[in-house]
Amino acid sequence: MADKQDLEEITSFNKAKLKKTEAQEKNTLLTKETIKQEKQAE
Repeated sequence: MADKQDLEEITSFNKAKLKKTEAQEKNTLLTKETIKQEKQAE
């Protein structure tokens, strides 16, 4: 019965109330070139 109540809340959710945000990538993966440069610097 609790599942039915949750579904009702989801279907009545108003997306217009959400704030607009921009995703920013924080942890970038190193490229082969970056690794090569770091190894040469050592």
